[in-house]
Amino acid sequence: MSAAETRYPQAILVSCEIPWDENEKLLEEVFRRSVQATLQHFNHLYIFGTAGEGYAVDQAQFRRIVDIFFEETRGEDIYPMVGLIGMSTPIVLEKLQYAYDRGFRSFQISLPAWGALTDAEVMIFFSDICGAFPTAQFLHYNLPRAGRVLEARHYRPLVAAFSNLVATKNTGGGHKRAAELVGQVGELQHFLGEGNFLQGCLYGECSLLATFGSLSPQKVKAYYAAAQAQDYARMLTLQRGFHDLLADLFAILAGESKIDGAYDKLWVRLGGFEQMPLRLLSPYRGFSEAQFLACRQLLASKYADWLPD
Repeated sequence: MSAAETRYPQAILVSCEIPWDENEKLLEEVFRRSVQATLQHFNHLYIFGTAGEGYAVDQAQFRRIVDIFFEETRGEDIYPMVGLIGMSTPIVLEKLQYAYDRGFRSFQISLPAWGALTDAEVMIFFSDICGAFPTAQFLHYNLPRAGRVLEARHYRPLVAAFSNLVATKNTGGGHKRAAELVGQVGELQHFLGEGNFLQGCLYGECSLLATFGSLSPQKVKAYYAAAQAQDYARMLTLQRGFHDLLADLFAILAGESKIDGAYDKLWVRLGGFEQMPLRLLSPYRGFSEAQFLACRQLLASKYADWLPD
């Protein structure tokens, strides 16, 4: 355990993707079924990260999806979170106000990406967002697309200033960043990816951001259970499995460079939720049906035990 008391519970966090028809209209019933399929395995879930196309929706789409997500995540022991991606503080605050009024209290924020923020501007941004909603909780989505990545030393003044900054999402930086974040900023719950979760666990309590939650929920839960049992040998075996699986899938998709949502929608389809379309909102392109079928053949021949029952 980290020396500091963690502000947010340890958990597995998974993204919910948004299904669009050929005219870029929301497939509402498919989205509802997708959320319910996620809830069969995980109770910490969110919309509108990069994979969830939070950067791409207009305000009307944002509001309708927030409404549906709220309706589908009612119940005990369910912890929904709404992502707030925007190019300016007013855009983020507008989205935040709507989702807050709808009933959400946990949110995911990233730094505005048009120009990399200075340290002073980072403090202003968090003050304008976290300070305006003191009864909400905020996870910082820490990614290079924002123009800069916050390290452990950058979080220290933010932790001191904002008690409702409770978590981070960090999938990059390898062993070094995982060790520094968990070891030096233990007040925050750090959600790490399959590739660096094991390393973070060596230094204290952290959580799992499950890229493969929809494709292989049983392996994701086994990885998390091994962490709680401090079974590092089992974790290492599973981490290698995640690495090899991703490498084999990327070999099939070689030459394609896609935004995150293209991969996540493909993982959802490969995990058995075949109603999920592969298309993304303009101008981004998803994978083809032929690529999906090639990946499915690989999984059936080499990773059958990784697929949901």
